[in-house]
Amino acid sequence: MAELGYDLNTHASKSLDEVRDMEFDYVVTMGCGDTCPFIAAKHRLDWQIPDPKHLEPAEFRQVRDLIERQVLDLLAQAGVQLVPQAS
Repeated sequence: MAELGYDLNTHASKSLDEVRDMEFDYVVTMGCGDTCPFIAAKHRLDWQIPDPKHLEPAEFRQVRDLIERQVLDLLAQAGVQLVPQAS
């Protein structure tokens, strides 16, 4: 992500146990289908996206870019206005 200008060093994953009692507007799963744990949401989507974990860098970037396109499309559908970042 650093090559796209995102510093993920200040971010950390949360356990699903930490968010189990919350309801979200959207929950997106990525190819786990019925085996995904239940998280309360107004809208549930399952995107069939390959796990990039063991892919070569070029293939990893393709999956990363696919996720970005999907997220941007979802934000647009949800009516979220994105604010351009200053360079």
